[in-house]
Amino acid sequence: MNDNLLFAIATIIAGVVVAIIARIIVRWLEKFAETTETKWDDIIVAAIGTPVQIGIIAFSLYIALKYYDIVPAQYAWILSGKVLDSIYILLGTWIAASLLHDIVRIYGRQIAESTEGDMDDRIVDLLELAVRYVVWFAGIMLVMVNLEINITPFLAGAGIAGIALALAAQDLISNFFGGAIITVDKPFKVSDRIEVDTYYGDVLVIGTRSTRLRTLDGKIVTLPNNKITTNSVVNFSEPDPRIRYTIPITVAYGSDISRVKQVLLEVANDAIKNTDFFDKDQVPKVFFQEFGDSALNFIIYVWAKAYNVSDEAKDEINTRIAARFAAEGIEIPFPQIDVHVRK
Repeated sequence: MNDNLLFAIATIIAGVVVAIIARIIVRWLEKFAETTETKWDDIIVAAIGTPVQIGIIAFSLYIALKYYDIVPAQYAWILSGKVLDSIYILLGTWIAASLLHDIVRIYGRQIAESTEGDMDDRIVDLLELAVRYVVWFAGIMLVMVNLEINITPFLAGAGIAGIALALAAQDLISNFFGGAIITVDKPFKVSDRIEVDTYYGDVLVIGTRSTRLRTLDGKIVTLPNNKITTNSVVNFSEPDPRIRYTIPITVAYGSDISRVKQVLLEVANDAIKNTDFFDKDQVPKVFFQEFGDSALNFIIYVWAKAYNVSDEAKDEINTRIAARFAAEGIEIPFPQIDVHVRK
C-alpha cells in the first residue's frame, strides 16, 4: 500500500471523526435550544445539523482524492472544483429548504391558530408543501448552471410537465379552491348538521381536499369539496337550530272536523308545555287540508327546539294523538274503497 493511499485513508477517517464531533455538538445545541424561549435556534440547529456533517465528509473525501493522486485519469473530472461547488450548493439548498419549511410550519401555524376560520390553515399547508419543491428546484438549476449544463430544455420540459400536472391535478386543485370557498363563504362549520345531495349528517372535518360527515347511522362520508360547492347545501344548525315539522293526520269520514282540530291543538299544546323537545315560543297550528280518498286529512305544524331532537318531538306528538283519539273515539282509518254495485 503506497503512502498516498495511506494519507488519503487517514484524511477520510479524520473527516469522519470531525463529522462525529460535529454531530455531538449539534445534539448538545439541540438540547440547549429546547431550553430557550425562542424557536429560531431550534429551527437553525435542526436545519444545519445533517448537511454540515455531510459537507465535512465530502470535503475530506475531495481532499483525499485530489491531493494524493489516487484517482484514475478517466475520472479526473471528479476532482474539478465545480463538483465540490455543486455538492455545497446542494447542501446549501438542503439547509435553505429546511429553514424555510420550519419557519412556515412553526410561525405560520402560530399566526393561523390566532385567527378565525380555516383559510389561513390551508395557506400554511400549501406553503409547507410548496416551499421545499421551489427551493430544491432552484438549487438543482444552480447546480446545472455551475456544471455548465444547458438548462433551457429542462425549463421548457418543466413548463410542459407543469401543464400536464395541472391537467392531471385539476380535480385536486378544484377541491382545494372548493375548500377555500367553503372557508370564506362559511355555509357551515365543524359540528353543524347539513344535507348535501343525498347525504345528511354532522360535519366532522373541513379539509383541504374534502369534507367529512358523520351520518345519523354512524357512517363517515367523505365528500370532495368541489361536490359541495356545486350542490345546494342545507344547514340545519345555522342561523337557527329550530326546525318546523309538518305532521299529517288522517281521520275517518263522519268525524267532527271542529272537534278533531280542537283535540289536535290540545294535544300539541300539552306536548309543548310538558316536554322539553319543542320551542315553547312557537304556537302550534292545525289545518284541515283536504278530503282524501279514504279519510279527512289534517296537518299539524310544530317547532322542535333543535334538529337533534326532531325525532323525539314527532314521536311525542304522534303517541299523544293516538292515545287521545282512542279516548275520544276518533277513528284513524286505513285506506279503503267503497264499491257500490247497481242491479
